[in-house]
Amino acid sequence: MIKQLLCGLSLSLATCTALAATSAVDLRTSLEQVAKKARPGTLGILVMDPVTGDTIKVNDDRSYLMMSVFKAPVAAAVLDQIDAGKLSFDKKVHLTPADVVPGSAVPSVGVRLKSGSLDLTIDELLHAAVTQSDNTAVDALIRVLGGGKVVTAYLEGKGVHGMRIDMGERDLGRVLDDLKPGEQYPDDISEAEQDRRLTKGFAAVVAGKLNSTTLDAAGAFLRRLQAGDMVSPTSTKRLLDMMTAQVIPNRIRAGLPAGFQIADKTGTGPSTRDHLTAWNDIGIVTAPDGRKKIVVLLLSDAKMSSKQADALFAEVGGLVAATMQ
Repeated sequence: MIKQLLCGLSLSLATCTALAATSAVDLRTSLEQVAKKARPGTLGILVMDPVTGDTIKVNDDRSYLMMSVFKAPVAAAVLDQIDAGKLSFDKKVHLTPADVVPGSAVPSVGVRLKSGSLDLTIDELLHAAVTQSDNTAVDALIRVLGGGKVVTAYLEGKGVHGMRIDMGERDLGRVLDDLKPGEQYPDDISEAEQDRRLTKGFAAVVAGKLNSTTLDAAGAFLRRLQAGDMVSPTSTKRLLDMMTAQVIPNRIRAGLPAGFQIADKTGTGPSTRDHLTAWNDIGIVTAPDGRKKIVVLLLSDAKMSSKQADALFAEVGGLVAATMQ
């Protein structure tokens, strides 16, 4: 409030800029403190003003496993092909129970398929993948596109460098479970063996940078999406609306005050006991007056519970909102 009053009294531009910089320094310090709470895990943080491009980054020296965060760029790639007339919303995709990939924020496509084969439209699959985070739906969309490399090439062509999509949820899950080709996950596996497999599988995924993104790439994707540079204006609104309606209520949005909105996509890696392989959220926060901030939170290899991780994400959401009020 003091900063706004001083600037309103026609102080020099240099004075107002200095006050804004002080606020940015304070936010950086606070974000660094939040990141320290995640140790020995690594919490990557990016906060960006999409208008000016001013950015704060913490732990930006690596790539992070996206998990379901990748469903937003996959959806953008599908919408781009719809814009180009190569696909249509009403195109039917035939799915069978064999196509089911476990995992969804709410009962969605995978549950419906357990009763038998279905013909679902691209529109239905988009909604399920982004809003309900349905793994079966996103894998179907990747097959329609022709594979993860098609999505990566699309992102590169749109100026998003450092985000790569190698495979769908089923194949990534097999790598994380340390399964060899043709091998099935044991039914009677011990907890110790689960830990061993996940530790080895996660190390392989990280080493290969599979389905990964840098903070800069995630920020660039959201900034270019918000600006309408990824897909047509109509498709931009459709994707942002689906992200706004996504059904996971915690993480960043849990820390936002009344009147704030967020269009986001979460991502959750497998865990054992209090070990989280990946706990993510990326989104565009909108204040009541319409100002926006891009927020990227990517937590890797953390020794904490999901509730503790959620609390960190909500704390960042509150800190960012405070700078926008």
